Amino acid sequence: MTSIQPIASTPDLPRLRAFYETVLGATQTLRVPEEGPEFYVELRIGETRLGLVQEENTEIGAPVRIILSAEVADVDALLPTVSSAGGTVPGQANDMPWGQRVAHVLDPDGNMLNLTTWL
Repeated sequence: MTSIQPIASTPDLPRLRAFYETVLGATQTLRVPEEGPEFYVELRIGETRLGLVQEENTEIGAPVRIILSAEVADVDALLPTVSSAGGTVPGQANDMPWGQRVAHVLDPDGNMLNLTTWL
């Protein structure tokens, strides 16, 4: 079976890794190389994997083309953590007609992350 794993490019891998560890409880499962400056890390978030790759020329805040979405226990309770971990909360969470509470936030590089909770 084929699977897809998102990989985000960043000019500051340690900062972005810390954000996902703090906000979503990610745990690092792979580091390349094993010693020395990091080039790539793989994070486990629930049953999924997110790759982060160090690329100095990554343009942060560029137009969003892919949105990450994470189901969390309590969207509203997590919003202060997003801010304290270096992310941005442009607005409050909203109840959607399809039965989810959703907050659209940005990670420290400006990548969109939707935090969702089923009502």
